[in-house]
Amino acid sequence: MKKLILIAPLLLGISFCFSQTKPKDTITRKAVIGFDQKGNKVSFKPETPPLIQIAGAPPASYTYFWEFGDGHYSREKEPKHTYKKTGNKNVRLAVTNNYDNGKPPATRPKTVVITELPETDYRDIASIELQDGFLLQKNREPIPDEEIIVVMSYQNLKEYSTSGKLYLFYNDRQFKDDNFSTPEARAYENEKEKFEENFAFVDDYDNHETYLASTGNTFFRNSKNNDDLENLEQTLEQSKALYRNSKVFEFDSLSPKQTRNLFFTFKTTPEMIKDTSATLTIRGIFVPDRNYKNHKVKNLEMEIVTSHDPNKMSSNGFFMNYRLVRFKTLNFKTRFQNDGEGPARKIKLETDIPDIFDKSTLKIVDMYPKCEICPKNEEVNYSCLDTIILKNQIHFTFKNIYLPGSNQKNVTEKDSTKGFVKYSLKFGKDFHKVKTKSRTAIIFDKNEPIITNYAVTRFSPGISIGVRTGYNYFPNQENPKSYFLGATISPYKSYRWYWQAELYYNYMESSSSSRTDPVLKQVTPPLVLPNGTVLDIAYVQEEKSQKIVRNVAEVVPISLRYSLNNYIGFGFGPQFSVALEETSENSSLTRYFQPIFNGPNPPRQGEEVSRNSKAEKTKTKAFEKMQTNVFADVTFGFSRIGPSLGIRYMWSFENDFSHWQFYAIWKF
Repeated sequence: MKKLILIAPLLLGISFCFSQTKPKDTITRKAVIGFDQKGNKVSFKPETPPLIQIAGAPPASYTYFWEFGDGHYSREKEPKHTYKKTGNKNVRLAVTNNYDNGKPPATRPKTVVITELPETDYRDIASIELQDGFLLQKNREPIPDEEIIVVMSYQNLKEYSTSGKLYLFYNDRQFKDDNFSTPEARAYENEKEKFEENFAFVDDYDNHETYLASTGNTFFRNSKNNDDLENLEQTLEQSKALYRNSKVFEFDSLSPKQTRNLFFTFKTTPEMIKDTSATLTIRGIFVPDRNYKNHKVKNLEMEIVTSHDPNKMSSNGFFMNYRLVRFKTLNFKTRFQNDGEGPARKIKLETDIPDIFDKSTLKIVDMYPKCEICPKNEEVNYSCLDTIILKNQIHFTFKNIYLPGSNQKNVTEKDSTKGFVKYSLKFGKDFHKVKTKSRTAIIFDKNEPIITNYAVTRFSPGISIGVRTGYNYFPNQENPKSYFLGATISPYKSYRWYWQAELYYNYMESSSSSRTDPVLKQVTPPLVLPNGTVLDIAYVQEEKSQKIVRNVAEVVPISLRYSLNNYIGFGFGPQFSVALEETSENSSLTRYFQPIFNGPNPPRQGEEVSRNSKAEKTKTKAFEKMQTNVFADVTFGFSRIGPSLGIRYMWSFENDFSHWQFYAIWKF
């Protein structure tokens, strides 16, 4: 009994421990800039907080982006920099946490004061040779409500000093909300922002090829060729049509072979699109000489992420127009990073392929490490990329390669440990308007697979306008005539369930008549015939008729429809009818017959001696009457798009108005 008494509090304590909630950590993680200065030569060293490892992910690590405050930068962890000008230098550091569950550590800029220039042997990072003389790069992928740094590097490839322009376009129009707020620009070579720049505007979205996110921090999509473009007005018009916001800078006296860097800090908005398989872009335009229209264009692709994970799959199939995708080529990209302590010699990517794509249309667009495509059914001893097409997957295998590991000895450049495969697919012959999800299992040599996120493709709803006409049959009314003509609106070619709204004009006509048999009645007041005869008793016959004409507006605010297949569809929903005008014509005719008396026998009916007619016409005011119906129907034909025939039953809350509809519809 004593043992039970002692154990009970212990069990209660254990229960309490298991049920308690861990307090939320509200302390912001910070990274501190440390440095050691000797004259104009400075060694930098960051102090970073502990990493919070993501369970099951490769080892967590930090990557760094240093901005030295003089137009130079570095991605090294502990860089050394030699300043060539005196003054106060505002040094910034951006730290990115990879495979880490926390937020990127915040940093405060630090000022380095350069008072003398004893050291003249320095590495001028800003004057490295640039491909095409123009480069856009970022320090990391964007996450909603965080900051990223974009660097625009430009170089004078001419043999004389030039003065030109720089354009930066951001916030793709293809997204409803802005993904970035106004960026903070930092210029170190007297680049001046120009606040008034006139652009022409055209609606041309076809040239906006948002492929996939970059492999590494420095990957960017080139313009169509390496030559300078010449039609600057057209480039600016197209760019303005693709992006909502822009900035323009002018620079002067750029010496031959000199390279300069312009820095931008972009704050992502909370409304940034949350689709982690979507790709957005920032466009840069470099005009080397303001006296000419020659220019270069670079698109910096950015993949939206929820955490900084170098292993990622993405697609440009974001809100596609279903009407126009029949011959569209869709692009996919899988990127990966070797986080091991040694090089990877074989990398296998097992990628899911949704059924709506035709796997026979596979094309390899680009890859890294760069290598040839492996020959079929042949073993080779050189580097190549092998592709195997299965029922629901495609396997990409890098063979005989050397991809360094990020934790490998003497490996300092993180980007050298990253790779990617970019490929394209076309849609199959008969594909439906459905959302797809696919992901990739990445296998380095014989290690356990790393599973990527889902790459999602979606179709925009699109709009389908339909014309609908037919005949209403009212079984409980005499001599009904009713015809209607109207329009429908619904999503374009939805796969299964979808909504539909309708609006009609309906013409309705009904008539009724009745006649009584002649009856001998007392006539009051007495009838005076033309010959002077007075009748106070006569045979009386009454005839009545009524004609009602209605002009009605009928509205189906929303109905739910289901396409069983391409040829049969069902639907149900409410309908409201409002009378635009209703006319009622009532007429009556009274006929009098002279009675003939034959002695004691009952009188018999003689000839008609008089008649009396009356007519009355009434109209109701527009929208005075409203009627509510509920319907269910079925269509036969092309249920999603094109012509079809339908039968609909309308159940009315008013007597005698439940009816059948027989109609034809054509959706466009």
